Amino acid sequence: MKILKRFWKRLSTPSKAAAGVVLLMGFIGGLLFWGAFNTGMEATNTEAFCSSCHAPIVKEIRETIHYSNRSGVRAICSDCHVPHDWTDKIVRKVQASKELAFHFLGTIDTDEKFKARRGHLAHREWQRMKDNNSQECRNCHQFDYMDFSEQGPRAVSQHSTALAVGDKTCVDCHKGIAHKLPDMRDVAGWQ
Repeated sequence: MKILKRFWKRLSTPSKAAAGVVLLMGFIGGLLFWGAFNTGMEATNTEAFCSSCHAPIVKEIRETIHYSNRSGVRAICSDCHVPHDWTDKIVRKVQASKELAFHFLGTIDTDEKFKARRGHLAHREWQRMKDNNSQECRNCHQFDYMDFSEQGPRAVSQHSTALAVGDKTCVDCHKGIAHKLPDMRDVAGWQ
């Protein structure tokens, strides 16, 4: 009994060294967690990661101006589908974990199943981009620096009116710029 009392007293009144060791271990653990978390975040932003489930979609991108162009600037999946702002990126990654779950549960684990759901997924993604004013597009394409003399008459008209006053956003007119448009006949809410 006396040993238990001494042991309890030692546990209930730790020394400064013990408190320091616990704090140091917490700090090191936090660094290790942050490093692993950040490494995981970056690994899921690669084209290789995306193509492990969406190979046909990644192939589509390789046939567009966003992949190969005269300026040599290349956009990959995460440039358009993952917000650049850290807080928004975390929110999007949590949302994407649902998509991973559906893949592993078998809902969209084959090209045929994915193709059948593609219209619904595209509609949801377009709505997300519309809701954030096409921020991922605007990370590269800045309205203030557009050279209207290099655009066709229709683009000049659209960019200088609806886009300039905020009535529309990039995704309203540019659906299908990086992907083939999916069959939208069975998508509720599609015009």
